[in-house]
Amino acid sequence: MDNHIAITALNDFIFCPYSIYLHAVYMGSDEDIYKALPQIKGTIAHSGIDNRNGSRRKADIAALPVYSDELGLCGVIDLLRQDRGLLIERKYIIKNIFRGQLYQLWAQYFCLTEMGYNVESLAFYEISTNKMIYRALPTDADKQELISVIDQFRKYRPDKDHIDINPNKCRHCIYCNLCDKTHEDNVYT
Repeated sequence: MDNHIAITALNDFIFCPYSIYLHAVYMGSDEDIYKALPQIKGTIAHSGIDNRNGSRRKADIAALPVYSDELGLCGVIDLLRQDRGLLIERKYIIKNIFRGQLYQLWAQYFCLTEMGYNVESLAFYEISTNKMIYRALPTDADKQELISVIDQFRKYRPDKDHIDINPNKCRHCIYCNLCDKTHEDNVYT
């Protein structure tokens, strides 16, 4: 699995391909340099799943490492309610469900099904409001779209590929103040 892409990187890639490069550059440094309050809150809220104490139901599997050799992906799911075949991706706050977040959920679905798990439904769970937001299972067209994004990810070259600067996205990027592509200040400073 040396060449497998982390599922979480798909969402970051859709947000801004260059953020993947910046993440790799700053990964070994102190997170206080770049993590903003939303990421800190998300990490704290997510700790229940990460420590495998977010659910006490016997039929629930939390923080399961998953992979897909077909798609070249690996990651960790938040929660699978096996008795219902329900895959849940937890987020602290969900104002909108963005395409990258859907790619994450679809990728987890394809990993689980390739690994032999039964998944009949998908949902995002908003921790702050205790709200479940259901999503349809990915279609064949959705899978092809995901494969296309994975291919774009594999071919991306931060030193050669053009980057579309979106000031609104830049202001909400945790790497904004460290990025050499924009002069925006992020909203978290």
